[in-house]
Amino acid sequence: MGYPVTYYCPHCGTLVELERDGYLADKSVTPYPLEGWSYVDPTAPFEGDEADGVRFVCGESDGVDWDPHDGVRGSDVGGDEPYRDPDAEGDGCGEPFYLSFVRYEEGREIDPRTESEPVEIDPDPRPGGPRGPTGPSGPDGADGGSDGGFW
Repeated sequence: MGYPVTYYCPHCGTLVELERDGYLADKSVTPYPLEGWSYVDPTAPFEGDEADGVRFVCGESDGVDWDPHDGVRGSDVGGDEPYRDPDAEGDGCGEPFYLSFVRYEEGREIDPRTESEPVEIDPDPRPGGPRGPTGPSGPDGADGGSDGGFW
């Protein structure tokens, strides 16, 4: 049994309604694809292991209901930015956006950010600190004869 789930276009705020199974494993809705995720159109099978997400083209993708609430938009989208307004002639702005599902590998959730490689900034084998006596007793460990203090 499917349930209607709505998502906002991150570009203009137009709502899209997608029929989904009873569980949700949504990671994010972004204006760009996550690196390493595979996306399918809303008309293709996407539940289960078929895809890592759904690619929408705002107002143009088939298989979904665009603007199911007849133009009612949230107050947090668009704002005073006229380039983010939906197309006056139809639904949506025509920009692609991506619904990404949670992915697991060996029972752990995969972070969509790419892993960074450790970089050694200065491979010089010399010590990085100042050189000098090792302590108040001098470098040889003897107490007498040291003139390294404030006496």
